[in-house]
Amino acid sequence: MADVIRLRCEETVRIDSDRIVALYSQMGQHAAERLMSKAIEDLAVQMVAVDVAIREGRQEAFGRAIDTLIPLATQVGMSKLVRIAQDLRAAVAAQDAVARDALLARLVRIGDRSLSEVWGIQDMSL
Repeated sequence: MADVIRLRCEETVRIDSDRIVALYSQMGQHAAERLMSKAIEDLAVQMVAVDVAIREGRQEAFGRAIDTLIPLATQVGMSKLVRIAQDLRAAVAAQDAVARDALLARLVRIGDRSLSEVWGIQDMSL
């Protein structure tokens, strides 16, 4: 019987703290906290929309979701998530199913961890 090896995908998630500091500096604490909360909520929705659109083969819905996700992630300093989303868009355009599936899994994994990280940063500011 063959041995089964379970791979654990662990990547460091880094949030651009300079971007967060700039938001708080430009907008003030309360407005920045509202923006961050809304962005986190919207990012979670868009990540689900990207996943569903890909799984259902709905190109137009995927395009809308990814085009919404990228600026939101940029706004709150999730540069790694932005790069993954851009790579995912390229894999979908190239019709590379293997890369698409791998990048979708990575988007969800890093997206979830990034959202938790930003939420933690926001909690510290309270």
